[in-house]
Amino acid sequence: MADKKAAWIGTGVMGKSMCAHLMDKGYSLTVYNRTKSKADELVAKGALWCNSPAEAAKGCDVIFTIVAYPSDVEKVILGEEGVLQTAPSGSVLVDLTTSEPSLAVRIFEEAAKKGIASVDAPVSGGDVGAKNGTLAIMCGGEVKAFNRVLPMLEAFGDNIKLMGGAGAGQHTKMCNQTLIAGTMIGVVESLLYAKKAGLDMNEVIDVIGSGAASSWSINNLGRRISAGNFDPGFFIKHFVKDMGIALKEAARMKLSLPGLAMANQFYVAAMAQGLENLGTQGLYKVFEQMNQEG
Repeated sequence: MADKKAAWIGTGVMGKSMCAHLMDKGYSLTVYNRTKSKADELVAKGALWCNSPAEAAKGCDVIFTIVAYPSDVEKVILGEEGVLQTAPSGSVLVDLTTSEPSLAVRIFEEAAKKGIASVDAPVSGGDVGAKNGTLAIMCGGEVKAFNRVLPMLEAFGDNIKLMGGAGAGQHTKMCNQTLIAGTMIGVVESLLYAKKAGLDMNEVIDVIGSGAASSWSINNLGRRISAGNFDPGFFIKHFVKDMGIALKEAARMKLSLPGLAMANQFYVAAMAQGLENLGTQGLYKVFEQMNQEG
């Protein structure tokens, strides 16, 4: 692949590992993050620090962004110091953030005015998938642009698919988050039941995690719950953001998703309890508190 110079905007829990995988493949990276210290490891590894998204994107063939909220996506791409201010014509923008489908379409249209291709490519797999380079990546955009960046996406993903035009990647991620939301309720209720019955959580996971009830959530996040590890592989506050986007899109399509709405309320309760910076497995604490005696 001819594209060797790339920009990376967003070096958080997942972004840092993903960027490092690209560097390991020999790509030259410029990096920017709102908190500079979170990019220190990448700079030490050889990435070039830049003071704004626009500075990072200048002269790059491909620009990756992975930030927190749709408002952040809008700022780093469409803002006064956003990547579209300096990204060269003929480059490709890849937004890996879970964001709004309508914003993905808007970015696609604004980028096209400047001769820049855009692919919305939200990822799934959490910090483990990012570290291991095994993320699922759901893409929306034009086939030519997708094929051009596919070798780069393969540096940190192993299940990558173009789902349709602009916004299709984000819609697919909403399907993903809807499924996870309901699954997480099952995970925490199952493990609370195990605890109350006097069973060893890990032994329960050994059995049910290999049968019909098997899921990524029980086999990975269930283990963390058993160990009392609620550190974020994916923040509760970001999951609440994602569910809000899905519910908004569902309302627009006149689609009723009561299961998602219920899961969202439990996670909002977690936020109210000050648990927003825990991983999504922190939902266990909400259900545990509901079942406390006395």
